[in-house]
Amino acid sequence: MNRSPFSSIDSLKLTFNHIKIWYTSGMGFFTDAYDLFIIGAIIDIFEAYKLPGFQLNSFYEGILASSAIITAVLGQIVFGILGDKIGRKKVYGVEASLLSAGALLSAFSPNLLWLIIFRMIMGVGIGGDYPISATIMSEYANVKDRGKLIALVFANQGIGTLVAVAVGAISAYTLPPDIAWRVMAGIGAIPAATVIYLRRKVPETPRYAALIKGDLKEAEKSASFLGAKLNLSKIEVRKMSFSDFLSKYWKLLIGTAGTWLILDMAYYGTGVYSGPIVSSILGKPSSVGQEIVFAGIPFMVGFFGYFTAVALMDKLGRKVIQTQGFIMMALIYVVVSSIMIVTNNKVAGFLISSSEALAIYAMSFFFIDFGPNTTTFVIPAEVYPTSYRTTGHGISAAAGKVGAAISTYLFPTLLATIGLKELLVMLSLLSILGAAITIVFIKEPKMKSLEEITEELKGEKEEVKA
Repeated sequence: MNRSPFSSIDSLKLTFNHIKIWYTSGMGFFTDAYDLFIIGAIIDIFEAYKLPGFQLNSFYEGILASSAIITAVLGQIVFGILGDKIGRKKVYGVEASLLSAGALLSAFSPNLLWLIIFRMIMGVGIGGDYPISATIMSEYANVKDRGKLIALVFANQGIGTLVAVAVGAISAYTLPPDIAWRVMAGIGAIPAATVIYLRRKVPETPRYAALIKGDLKEAEKSASFLGAKLNLSKIEVRKMSFSDFLSKYWKLLIGTAGTWLILDMAYYGTGVYSGPIVSSILGKPSSVGQEIVFAGIPFMVGFFGYFTAVALMDKLGRKVIQTQGFIMMALIYVVVSSIMIVTNNKVAGFLISSSEALAIYAMSFFFIDFGPNTTTFVIPAEVYPTSYRTTGHGISAAAGKVGAAISTYLFPTLLATIGLKELLVMLSLLSILGAAITIVFIKEPKMKSLEEITEELKGEKEEVKA
């Protein structure tokens, strides 16, 4: 086993600059989660008030709900490739600019078509944020806390969701509907806008500078950003073409992309349409504001799942957390569907009290977040070589967003045709498949250097001075 030339970074204790990188990387995910929830609230307003220029039918509802998700696929692939080809630093901040601009412009949309277009711009930024932010955090992190730090970047989703619930409910209760939805859309631009400058100032990662650019001086300078000291001589890296990458890593790609696709089919379907699902349990809400609060209840439970995953990521390991999350999702979906009383595909009641049914259903969000929603983000940032790390992460994340787009587009139709009960059974079967793929195709990266995980170095040709 080769000793990593970056052991002085790997062995660091947590520093202030680790936290600075976490904040800089995490704000895009705040907006991603904010958008996931808030578009459901905006759709609730459009359906309740039939605003001129924003009237929905089932087709346009599906397009609006999935518009940012569809273009996120493009952002994940393009920025993933660029991050490996020209460097993490050169593209960092561009995706946050697109994200902020799209969110802000959405708030000023004159009609539904422009809202969809502006959300598609935002989606490109959201997508681009995945591979770049995850990889920068991974390549700067120490081994002991790497899983925790990458998970913390993603855990900003939990904060974004809670803010979205608050903004959505307050706006719906206090503002005219034609103003309320614009406030909801526009506030999503603020967090990402605060880090555009910081992202442009983050140095290129030491690993990319040394292993891909071959600039050892830049690598040493970048390491000093964390307070680490590198003393590098020549590093020999196993060069590979894209076909070589696919040949060596195709099983891992099935694991990281396949599980992310399955996870997002469950998460985005139940997430965007959380309002109708919770309303079927608690009964019809008395106002749009109350419907938004109803929709937010599972997300509030899920919030604690993010930080449970952060706390245990480097103790239990990514594979254990992901497997148990999928299994618990499958169990909860089956239990909730089995206690439903259904008439003509409509939920007429439950065999237990509605509050008990909601508590069980909301726990699926806890295990989504203390499970594959977090780990599918963490694992691809660790298991691929430096030359294809953002590409591998981008492909995996894009697969997830494809699943999310399919789910958000089809969910309204499936709810109307087969009903919630059968839909939950389908999601349960998907979750079981996700657990199986995890067990077969994912390898555990816990407590290993990135170079040990990927085996991308030819030999120990360098000395490291801590």
